[in-house]
Amino acid sequence: MLQAIWEAAAAFPEAKRDRLKPLFLDTVAKAGDDALLAGWQQRLGSVAAPQPVYADYAREQAERALDRSGWEGFLSAARSGSDPFNIGRPEVMAAGARLAPDSATRARVVSAMFEIAGSQAAGGRPGDDFERVDFGHALAELSMESCDLAAFDRASAMTPEPDGLRYAFWRARITGSAGHLAERIRDSGDEDTRFVRAAIEGYSDILSRGYCPAE
Repeated sequence: MLQAIWEAAAAFPEAKRDRLKPLFLDTVAKAGDDALLAGWQQRLGSVAAPQPVYADYAREQAERALDRSGWEGFLSAARSGSDPFNIGRPEVMAAGARLAPDSATRARVVSAMFEIAGSQAAGGRPGDDFERVDFGHALAELSMESCDLAAFDRASAMTPEPDGLRYAFWRARITGSAGHLAERIRDSGDEDTRFVRAAIEGYSDILSRGYCPAE
């Protein structure tokens, strides 16, 4: 898979490839194989560089909402779109789901996210369609993390590109195999680095988390 991803970047101008190298090598490092990483670093003439860690605004806002009013207040404010859910509601709710103390609480938050996104599909305020797309992405990522295939398919269907490469990798983590994506990457013929970045970042989630347990 790593070979396929780098082959897809081969046609890029050198400057574009150079910008991708640290991100690519950081993904290689997540495989936990020192010899593999050393080989790729020698081949590319670069070293792995972990991506910068930025302040997590969504988590900070979720923590603030929980400190202020607990889980009931968190969900009530999320449904109404009041502070702090008036900005970045899908992301703040997703951060709340990750802060949940147990699976039942996480499920309540995820259910509320689907509920809000569903109400937008039935008609709502101008601009709600944009937020629904953000809910779809956030819910797809949460579903990938929790290995919930049905929820993942439901969530990714809300996004503009449910068959996009990142979502394909996320789905493959749940189903147990990403090997079939290698040919898709090689045959892309895409000169846009976003395609390769999607492959790198999608495969990174598999390397760092592993595949979901087989049912």
